[in-house]
Amino acid sequence: MNGLLLPGDVADFSVARRKAFALLGCAIGQQVTLTDLRTLRILPRETVDAFALLLSDTRFRSRRLAFVVAPSLVRNQLIRVLAGLNARCFDDLAEGRAWLLDEDEAAGDPASHSRPAPNRVPWLRSVV
Repeated sequence: MNGLLLPGDVADFSVARRKAFALLGCAIGQQVTLTDLRTLRILPRETVDAFALLLSDTRFRSRRLAFVVAPSLVRNQLIRVLAGLNARCFDDLAEGRAWLLDEDEAAGDPASHSRPAPNRVPWLRSVV
């Protein structure tokens, strides 16, 4: 994601995300999500609130969320939004991807106890 994101962009992202999840062919809650926010520097308060609402929707929650984000105000905003979710922030794309796919660590995640982690994850790219 890049540029200045407004609440309407979050709504558009939500629609695109639902469509992308449907293409994965797995049950909702089995997918893992990697989001690259390195080019964002600040999010308007309304956008942060819209993302918080989006991520709180359990009907479309990912098993794990990795965010690649540069140290900035966006990282601080994101950390507040992610409280209580199985999510982490990373400086590096490869680190975030490795954490998402680490089945040994996933075994320790409360969200993964009742369902095994997939062996292969198809990568979908969504750009707002």
